[in-house]
Amino acid sequence: MSAPLKFTGIRGVIARRMLESMQTTAQLSFFADADARELTEARQAWKDAGQKIGYEDLMIHALARILPRFPLFNAHEVEGAVVPQVSINVGVAIGLPGALVVPCVFDCAAKGLAEIAAERASLVERAPINKLSVREMSAGTISISNLGLTRVRHFTPVLNRPQTAIIGLGRIGRDGMMGISLTVDHRAIDGAPAGDFLTALCDALEAVQPQP
Repeated sequence: MSAPLKFTGIRGVIARRMLESMQTTAQLSFFADADARELTEARQAWKDAGQKIGYEDLMIHALARILPRFPLFNAHEVEGAVVPQVSINVGVAIGLPGALVVPCVFDCAAKGLAEIAAERASLVERAPINKLSVREMSAGTISISNLGLTRVRHFTPVLNRPQTAIIGLGRIGRDGMMGISLTVDHRAIDGAPAGDFLTALCDALEAVQPQP
């Protein structure tokens, strides 16, 4: 029989944060499919050119382009108010043995795709050896979670408080469509703007060009 999973240490911190998120926000999720055929071809072109680009990097780059039009999605809840943030710092969920961390790539609107990819790769490299800074772990303004390597197409990611939105990347099916999920705090964001945001995000992903 397997040993019991105790809510202590890092697992205890995660458990408390997940419970707090669910108990203190009105979480509502939306789902869409983005045509990823050109996205996949562009990613392969970058790979052939010696530039490693992941789907998370493409998502971060797309978010940086559309978030200025949707300030409530790049925001923090502060003392009972939703405060749009000036910088776009995208948190990236990284799974570790028995743990989950969400460090962020800073100032994404001011960076190109190659720079975003390099910074995210650094986070992934440093996460397992506890080399992430407090600022990297706490300054995110929106987050993404990627289950694209599994059979999951859509899911309901949990908000990373005090953020108001989180994006989920699902698998790309044989039809070339990528599942995209969005969870928002419904206290601040209604269905219509959530639908507009998710549509704009899919449009941005589908318009990617093979130039790092």
